[in-house]
Amino acid sequence: MIKEIIRYGELEVVYAEKKFRSQSPKITNLFWETTLRCNANCKHCGSRAGQDIKIENELTTEEIKNVFKSIENKYNPKSLFISVTGGEPLVRKDVFDVMKYASDLGFSWGMTTNGMLINDEVIQKMKDSKMLTVSISIDGLEKTHDEFRGVKGSYKKIIENIKKLSNANFLHSIMVTTVVNKQNIGELDEIYNEIKDIGTTTWRLLNIEPIGRAEDNKDLYLDSNDYKYLMKYIKEKRKKSKIAVTYGCAHYLGLKNEREVRDNCYTCYAGLTIGSILYNGDIFVCPNVERRPELIQGNVRKDDFVEVWENKFKWFRDLDKFKTCTQCSKCEDWKYCLGDSVHSWDFENNKPKLCLNKILKGKG
Repeated sequence: MIKEIIRYGELEVVYAEKKFRSQSPKITNLFWETTLRCNANCKHCGSRAGQDIKIENELTTEEIKNVFKSIENKYNPKSLFISVTGGEPLVRKDVFDVMKYASDLGFSWGMTTNGMLINDEVIQKMKDSKMLTVSISIDGLEKTHDEFRGVKGSYKKIIENIKKLSNANFLHSIMVTTVVNKQNIGELDEIYNEIKDIGTTTWRLLNIEPIGRAEDNKDLYLDSNDYKYLMKYIKEKRKKSKIAVTYGCAHYLGLKNEREVRDNCYTCYAGLTIGSILYNGDIFVCPNVERRPELIQGNVRKDDFVEVWENKFKWFRDLDKFKTCTQCSKCEDWKYCLGDSVHSWDFENNKPKLCLNKILKGKG
């Protein structure tokens, strides 16, 4: 009972913080989506990035440098972390030139990568540009991972590259991210045993999301028993793991799971503390959110990022934006969920595509 009261108290604090940020937004995490080009064809990719995609209108080196400079002119760069993502960031030959410039301005930064293009030269460029963190995907044991990512031999290469990064000893964090799906949920312990002694500091598990290319591969979706198993697995692993184990940031998980599977209670900060610059210059929130024209807030080729951040994003900052959903508005946990993560909202049917709170309570 005491534990439950404490948990409610923590949820109230998070709600108060989100309410405050909806009125006084402050960007602390800026995603730069470098490209939609990628050297893999992953079955779950939210942005449908891949090898055969022809991309036009990518921001040039000078354009993105100018954006970072314009932000630095108005905000303290030490208060803002740049998360470099893609597609695959390492297919852009200028990524370290740009990020060396950004770090010289005072920004801290990290990268999300599939890890396949890392080599000694890349590691030296990571050091020189003061990269602090990396998140690398491992989505199963060798056969499962390679098939999921669409690149034979990628698993062995990635494992070796994580070892190289660890031995280089300059990163604050080496995170391995695993997208849990029907093909790999039975391999979790074996994956853990593979990564725990190679320099990994954090293992982040998240479920495959019903977005992007995953909607073409629904046979990979987890069922209710899988989700319950996943929560139980993470709880148990957190008690005895030699590395940090956590569930991802998405989805309200209900009172019994919040703070049990991750360090912080759920909240979606899209447009409150999180913004992004997409590959083509569009100003947006988390890159996983559906890119509906009405949600794009501007473009850095014609708009000043800071002015857009401070004066737009109104829809994202409305805490009642999803309350028109009958399922959500009548839910006893509405206050703590607020319609759940924006990236998994079904705009056509005005409801969440995935309600883990409902599933974990045995109602979904």
